[in-house]
Amino acid sequence: VSKQMLEQVLRELQPLCTAEQQFIEKFFRLSQDAADLQVLEVSVRTTWPQGQCPSPFNRLPFFFLRLEEPTTPLLSEIFSCLEPELRGFLDVCNKVHPFGCLQVLVTLNDSIFEMWGSSSSLPSSFLNILLGNMLLLAKSSFNKCIGTLSKEIEEAKMPSKMKGGILPSVSRFEEFVNFSEGVFRTARRRGDLDKAHLRLAGSVFSSINSLSSANLKVNTDMVMMENFHHIHCFLCQKKIHCLEGKKREAKQRYSEHMEKYVIKYLGQPLEKLNHFFEGVKARVAQGVKEEEVSFQLAYSKQELRKVIEKYPGKEVKRALETLYRKIHKYLSPEEHLLPVVWHAMEQEFIRQYQEFEDLIQRCYAGSGIAMDFTMEDLLSYFNSITLSN
Repeated sequence: VSKQMLEQVLRELQPLCTAEQQFIEKFFRLSQDAADLQVLEVSVRTTWPQGQCPSPFNRLPFFFLRLEEPTTPLLSEIFSCLEPELRGFLDVCNKVHPFGCLQVLVTLNDSIFEMWGSSSSLPSSFLNILLGNMLLLAKSSFNKCIGTLSKEIEEAKMPSKMKGGILPSVSRFEEFVNFSEGVFRTARRRGDLDKAHLRLAGSVFSSINSLSSANLKVNTDMVMMENFHHIHCFLCQKKIHCLEGKKREAKQRYSEHMEKYVIKYLGQPLEKLNHFFEGVKARVAQGVKEEEVSFQLAYSKQELRKVIEKYPGKEVKRALETLYRKIHKYLSPEEHLLPVVWHAMEQEFIRQYQEFEDLIQRCYAGSGIAMDFTMEDLLSYFNSITLSN
């Protein structure tokens, strides 16, 4: 409603000011050489392509630079109350919706361009100045709104009872993008919006990064993985050109945190076995020959057998089932990441198993030591867990 009212007000301004200007010119016999104005107009178009003007009129259309006409002082006196009234009206429009300033900026911008594109006679200097002031005011309100929202997103805290899922800052960013893209869908210019998108995207990334130092009740990498995945999917859907770089960055960060999440949680089912072989690798790295590792007291064949005995096949399967339930409990069902994460865990588990087998062959050759479960057993464990869930 406010959009329609603003459009109507702007449409009625030009004929009103034009009629009054014509009356003044005729009554007081004032005139200005139209050729001079035309030369100035061409000069401005040539000097600053696409209507771009130097400060303080940066990014304002060329017509705000036209010389003041003789009628301008008189029109300013006659319509002295128009600018404060229009400012007040724009202020009301801004308050109709939390992001109302976006609609005001687009409506004002589009109406001005339409006014100049469809008019056979150029608006008066008085109207130029008035519209220029309103456009600067609209841009100022827009920038202030983006600054406030950016700070809100960066400082947003994770709810104390929230165990995971999509963060409030991410939802807020999505809300703005969805609304703004709807408002700017048919806008003639979207440079201001693109800058806002980039700024807010940077703020939401900063908000997610701050979780690394937060005292969360759940795994931090899991929360960061889910939120970067969510942003990546959202940006893939919206297809906003200026955010292509952020989309790629979100995908990279999602992959990085999934890898960290998988590796951290996979150490738990075979924790003591992992710890033992990490020690074996450390000794080899320090210069101990592989065939002599078993002579180290802490990494003897007897110690290896003790560790392996703690992981019979049935216990490994039970540990994997517990791990699956834990992941299922904390991952957000909306993101559909459970199959992806579980498959990544299976691949990492297989890699670890093969690494353990290789170390046994190299450092404990001929000992006859082997883990209680085979590769085929391991694959069957994962398969049965997947099918049963």
